[in-house]
Amino acid sequence: MYLSRVVVDLNGLSRGTLFEIMGGGAYGAHQLLWRLFPDHQGPRPFLFRQEMEEPEGGGAPRGLPLFYVLSDREPVPVSGLLQAQCKRFSPALEVGDQLAFRLRANPTVAKSAAGERGRRADVLMAAKYPFEAGKARTSQACTEAMDHAARGWLAERAESWGFRLPAEPEVGAYRQHALPKEKGRSIRFSSVDYEGLLEVSDPGRLIETLTQGIGRAKAFGCGLLLLRRP
Repeated sequence: MYLSRVVVDLNGLSRGTLFEIMGGGAYGAHQLLWRLFPDHQGPRPFLFRQEMEEPEGGGAPRGLPLFYVLSDREPVPVSGLLQAQCKRFSPALEVGDQLAFRLRANPTVAKSAAGERGRRADVLMAAKYPFEAGKARTSQACTEAMDHAARGWLAERAESWGFRLPAEPEVGAYRQHALPKEKGRSIRFSSVDYEGLLEVSDPGRLIETLTQGIGRAKAFGCGLLLLRRP
């Protein structure tokens, strides 16, 4: 596996793609990053997360697209468009290790009715629904209900992904995304950002989680679990 930091030369983008990516457009970013793997045919070989500014100490100008990409093969930089700084990804984890993490995920649950195939439901929208439209949905109580639902979704699944949460994570930006229409209907999904501390409970399972990603919408910038030693 390879973990890469990918920056974009904005002069190499079309105007439309530039505006879409600068606005956090998941589909445009997905299509752009495929260009790092020109000879690959088959299932998507990477997970990614988009940031819009360089972390402290970096050299990229603030506000420009920056991607973290985890892939099962080394990406190939695209001259005049994509620069990639990559390193081998082979984490050494032990039970009890505590690591700082960041995650952008698409929290959903399966909802099924008698005789019908289960559909995916947005966990945060479900928490928001009981509040009446208008001021109630921008209230502190509604925000807290949504944050509680987001934390619960992650905590309930953490052990199955090889870790536990010794403290409640911070819940950040909640966004709604719209993708190009497919078969005449719009495709929408949501994402929420988490940041906090996790404790390794099953190293092998956590490494599998890192490589496979968490949750759904992984093709569109969700699911990449970023770890670092505190």
